[in-house]
This record gives sequence, C-alpha cells and structure tokens, in this order.
Amino acid sequence: MTKGDRVQLEYVSSGKGFKAFKPYVRQLSSPGGVNLLRDNVANHIHHHALMFAVAVDGVDFWSEQENSGKQLQKSLSFRGTGGKPGNWARRLLQGELEWVSTDGKAIAKESRTIELYGGTPDCTMLTWRTRLSPPAGKQSIQVTGSHYFGLGIRFVESMDKADSFMFAEIDAKSTVIRGSEKVTPSKWVAFTGPVEGKVVTVAVFDHPQNLRKTHWFTMHDPFSYLSATINLLREPLTVKADQPLDLRYGLAVWDGKVDREQVEKGYGRWLELVEGGK
Repeated sequence: MTKGDRVQLEYVSSGKGFKAFKPYVRQLSSPGGVNLLRDNVANHIHHHALMFAVAVDGVDFWSEQENSGKQLQKSLSFRGTGGKPGNWARRLLQGELEWVSTDGKAIAKESRTIELYGGTPDCTMLTWRTRLSPPAGKQSIQVTGSHYFGLGIRFVESMDKADSFMFAEIDAKSTVIRGSEKVTPSKWVAFTGPVEGKVVTVAVFDHPQNLRKTHWFTMHDPFSYLSATINLLREPLTVKADQPLDLRYGLAVWDGKVDREQVEKGYGRWLELVEGGK
C-alpha cells in the first residue's frame, strides 16, 4: 500500500524466498516515510516486524522451530474505497488463514483484515482485526501462550534500549516479569524512539469491545518489543465454534515525539474510523 511514491504498508504472505511460518506486515511507515519495523533478526528469526500469533491446543505458532505450527494464507484480497479526488478513504487487505501443525493437521482458522486509513495526514493509522475460531468439524479450541503472545511488534535496531513507553493512564500499574519485561493493562500504549536520524512515535490502541482488556507486553533491553496480549499466560481461553475470538487493535505512527494528549486524540479518531467501517 502506497501513498504517492512512498510505501506505507507492506504485507507479505508468500512468494519467492518466503520462509516465514506466518504472514505479517514487513513495513509500516510514518507520513514522512520512516519505517519503524524490523524483520530477519538473526537470533530471533520468528520476530517478523508486525505479526499475530498465539498457541492453540498446545501448538506454538509464535516460535519458528521444528515443532512449531504454521499459518497458511488460503486467500487474500485487496480493495480500496475512494475519498476526495486525488485521495483515498480506506484500503483493506482481507484474507483467510489456516493454522496447521507440523503434520499438516488444521488446528484453527483465522479471518484477518488490515485496514489502512486515508484522510489522517498527521499520522499513518490502521486497524488489525483477527477472528480466530476452531477448524471445520471441531467445536472448540484452547488458546494459550506466553506473556508476550498476541499482536507483536519488533522495532528497528536504533529504537532498542529506548525506555520511552507511555500508557493512557498516568498511574498505570505494571507487573515486572523479568529484566525490563513488563505487562501493563491499559487502553493504549505509545513508544517513541530514533529512526534514521529522526524520531517517530507509534501508538497501539485496544478496542473496548475486545474480549479482555489488553495487557501490553513491553521491553527495551536488550532490544525493544511491544505486544498486545490478552493475558493468556494467567488466563487460558476456550474459543467455541459459534463464538470466535474477535480482536481489534489500532496502530498510529507519527513523525516526531507525541505527547499523551495527542495520542489520546488519535485514539478517539481511530474509534470513530473503526466504528464507521464496522
């Protein structure tokens, strides 16, 4: 997805040289064209920029090891809706994925949509929506995971060690897991750091209709990482065929350092956009 001659978002799921166990967003850029995502990390090959993964029925879809599961893209479509002349309102990637074990057995199915919004010149804004459910013929699945399983973001190397996570609530209470790794319930989190000699800020938003309040996993040492989680380590979840796990998250990327008031304004704008699109 481009804006003018700049790539705003790049989604990869197949093609020559694709070796990942899961489809993911490889590039997400600020309005000024600064990409903040990192892929192909030698000692963390499973960290693919912006990705979603959990464990299902004991199969780990986060890691990329011999016994890890794979997310297979079964279909993928793209469409855009027009806005004013010379501009666009929304661009939508929509696809179906089959989550399979090493023996090819279907473990879960996912409907995934990524919607990029036009008309937000001060930031790049999108919605990631995942609807996870049992495969055909199965009534339920057990969803589990580590404290960082969920919608994960690996940042470019220059943002490592930037301890600049900000939460919606000034007095948000964090639980330290180990080292700089923390889990913090909040309606949004923002992170600011240097990229290519510039500064960018990214915020991730929780949708109020998500099944559980988001618990944000954050760390900055030895590298920076952020995940939107639903606390699966402490609260495993049974997902039934007639009640898919439906999760929506918003992302916004600004050029420069952004304060809490501006992030909150962006959060409100995102809620308007996502509700307008249903």
